[in-house]
Amino acid sequence: MKKQNVWLLGVLVSLYFFGALLPAAAQDDSEVDSLSSYTSKKYLHGLGAELRYAYVFPPKPFYRNEETRSRLAKSAFSAHFRYGFYLPKGTNRYRVYGDTYWGMGLAQFYFGNKNELGNPIAIYLFQGARIAHLAENITLNFEWNFGVSGGWNPYDPDSNPNNKTVGSRFNAYINAGLHFKWKPSDQLYITLGSDLTHFSNGNTAYPNAGINMLGGKLGAVYRLGEDGRYQYADTKRFSSSSGVVFHQHMSYDVVLFGSWRRKGVAFNGERIPSPDSYPVIGANISALYNVSHKFRTGLSLDPLFDGSANVYAKDYIQPIGGPYSPPDFITPELGHQLALGVSARAEFVMPVFSVGVGIGTNVIHKGGDFKGTYQVFSLKTRVSRNSFIHVGYNLKDFSEANFLMLGIGYTFGNERMF
Repeated sequence: MKKQNVWLLGVLVSLYFFGALLPAAAQDDSEVDSLSSYTSKKYLHGLGAELRYAYVFPPKPFYRNEETRSRLAKSAFSAHFRYGFYLPKGTNRYRVYGDTYWGMGLAQFYFGNKNELGNPIAIYLFQGARIAHLAENITLNFEWNFGVSGGWNPYDPDSNPNNKTVGSRFNAYINAGLHFKWKPSDQLYITLGSDLTHFSNGNTAYPNAGINMLGGKLGAVYRLGEDGRYQYADTKRFSSSSGVVFHQHMSYDVVLFGSWRRKGVAFNGERIPSPDSYPVIGANISALYNVSHKFRTGLSLDPLFDGSANVYAKDYIQPIGGPYSPPDFITPELGHQLALGVSARAEFVMPVFSVGVGIGTNVIHKGGDFKGTYQVFSLKTRVSRNSFIHVGYNLKDFSEANFLMLGIGYTFGNERMF
């Protein structure tokens, strides 16, 4: 990855996590869940630690069908330290979202191969919630993690030729899993579960085969404060003793995003990496029906400029016995890099964060790379009642990595209570 790209990624990630720590600046119980709508009087704090051990799936070769000479790693161990915020019982948000929590974590990963992979460190946001009560003091919960990892030893044809999996020093960290939570006391929680982990640079550098892991985790959380002093409810917001009023309505999200990407291009029956990075600029204009506190769905209009779209390598005959000469990469006219897509969207809404998925197809384009379908996975982080930070990932035909989506957004017609 070029130095300017590394610095840009670092700035974007720093701004994102700075925004994620803004709850401390809150003033009161705002009507809409956002990073600025919480104060230390409105939630509990908690300190946590986890140990995770995972099986590392064999990596894919990144181009020319070359197989790596050896497995870079068969397993991974990581230690996690976390600071979380928890909804107190008795509050309106607890009545709606249940035992929900979120916060920030710091992790150190060990793959047993420092020379070729490194020992990366990850900083990430996390959020989880209860799925079901299983027994007294035992619940089943889900949790996701999303952040950035640094300290990788990336591929280099001279100094690190075996690592054809990781192509950059910084990679996205994505994790999701289930765990059981046992509550031996009012403030101590023990967790045991399983999770899936993915590291990827989002095609910002080549290679980008990524690392995928399946593992188990054991952790503990100590909550600061007691639920008892938060036993209150605003009865004006309740339709009955069992639920909080929610007005179903339409709202409209406008997202502007950008990133850069590298690309694998077909050449002489093989796939080779492009020598340059290409800009990506786009927008999502979504009309979403708010079905409930936790769910909204609708359609999105997705204009896109992809500087890598329909780039191709000019075929030529390599002289027998002569030195290898890379092909020329041809960039098409602007019209072949523009597209307009339409996608169906669904969002799972929780305090502060919304996790979204979408599937769509480009309805206006000039063919080539814009054919087929695309899939979108997004994380929206509220920084005020209507504005949010957007981080997403775009796939092609459920299998091919396209690009990152780093941007900002605004919600029009937001009638949510919180």
